[in-house]
Amino acid sequence: MTTSEEVLDALVARVHAAEPRLPGPGAPEPWRRTRLVCVDGPAGSGKTTLATQLALRFACQVVHLDDLYEGWEAGPDGGARRLAEWVLEALEAGLPGRYLRYDWGRGEYAEAHDVEPAPVLVVEGCGAGARQVDGRAALRVWVEADDAVRLSRGLARDGSDAREHWLRWMADERTHYAVERTRERADVRLDGVGRLLEAVR
Repeated sequence: MTTSEEVLDALVARVHAAEPRLPGPGAPEPWRRTRLVCVDGPAGSGKTTLATQLALRFACQVVHLDDLYEGWEAGPDGGARRLAEWVLEALEAGLPGRYLRYDWGRGEYAEAHDVEPAPVLVVEGCGAGARQVDGRAALRVWVEADDAVRLSRGLARDGSDAREHWLRWMADERTHYAVERTRERADVRLDGVGRLLEAVR
């Protein structure tokens, strides 16, 4: 997935036009306020590529929820919960966030990463746009692609031995999205090759 310059321009313009919502109301230092950009959608749809393109435009940090899931079996809910507890609640209070990267190969947490207040923060991954970001996010982007395309992309990256893991994860994320209704709540929707499907709001 490579999003066109035209679509990127439109997304960047929407972010700049939005009010920063972190920290919460009454924060004493307006220069520390952050516009949160959430890129969500099922695995293999192209979220990471889009988030990287946006981060280059904004010269900002990206938090990847892949670093917050506790492996294949955990599903996306835990990553979304840790995003709120470790990063968003701190930023809402005007403080730096901090999270521990989960090492999938070793099956344990590794080094810590700080998330300093900044003009823009991009968060991407399954669960990045869960309901907890409502009222905090400047822009919620949904990226989607056909299941067959996503599975093909995932196995090309992770190897054919990961097939059962991928199928289980795809089932878990369907349950997550049915509860969160992330697609319906998104501000913008893109397809798996970066084309604008619709600007919802």
